[in-house]
Amino acid sequence: MTTEEPTRKPRGGFPKYRSGFVSFVGRPNVGKSTLTNALVGEKVAITSAKPQTTRRAIRGIVHRDHGQLVIVDTPGIHRPRTLLGQRLNDLVQNTLSDVDVIGFCLPANEKLGPGDRFISEQLDLYPRAKKVAIVTKVDTTGGASIASQLLAVQELRQWDLIIPVSAVTDDQLDVLTDELIKLMPVGGALYPEEAVTDESDEDRIAEFIREAALEGVHDELPHSLAVTLDEMIEREDKDLLEIYANLFVERDSQKGIIIGNKGQRLREVGQVAREQIEDLLGRKVFLSLRVKVAKEWQRDPNQLGRLGF
Repeated sequence: MTTEEPTRKPRGGFPKYRSGFVSFVGRPNVGKSTLTNALVGEKVAITSAKPQTTRRAIRGIVHRDHGQLVIVDTPGIHRPRTLLGQRLNDLVQNTLSDVDVIGFCLPANEKLGPGDRFISEQLDLYPRAKKVAIVTKVDTTGGASIASQLLAVQELRQWDLIIPVSAVTDDQLDVLTDELIKLMPVGGALYPEEAVTDESDEDRIAEFIREAALEGVHDELPHSLAVTLDEMIEREDKDLLEIYANLFVERDSQKGIIIGNKGQRLREVGQVAREQIEDLLGRKVFLSLRVKVAKEWQRDPNQLGRLGF
């Protein structure tokens, strides 16, 4: 991968132990992050019905006796309209250049469209990676529709594997895990057994806040949301961790939407995010949120840099 890799270490007792990287790709909102979380068994990537929720290459680690999968959840591939969108597409392309397997996620309840065919064509740019079609959300439709989708997917290109799954009902997730491990190179574990992600607590906290803020807002606003952490302060006298965070939007009108009437919506965002943060850290947290305007930050390279993009 392009970031620092853990060293492969020999692991006794499993001469055919396999390990490697798989990246899930697809249009926005096809269930990549939900599938990642279901396979890992813990929430490592935020989920939302809003498109382009994922903004980083997030690694989730799946452990089995016979192998280890490092899942790289990526932003949805799309035709970018902003500098942020272009940088997200660049991130996906850089990621796909380094993985062992690409899992193309296509929902069972939606017919294939131009976006899917565009992504399928893009996969030709990564000849070293094996290609697996993952038909997601099979719990949302009937058997005839699933069969029709599988046939349509089969005609897209030559696949190493086609697997229908449901991350909600756990349908075929063990099969998917085992089959992906079979496609990985022989080698020792890349991460220790207790690891589920290499995301820092700070990054996961910021993502929990953004996820809470995404719920219930209209289609345009999610792209304009960004979260940064100012401070995390230990209060030993109260056995409390104080977290001070900023929610950035692009316009004053969006600021009012996030705050809500008399601050009600911002309090709800804080409550939902705080509960997830306390579950993650296993301790009590005081969370302070401030909403700020960074005008047109998605198109401004300087502001993108300050916001972590």
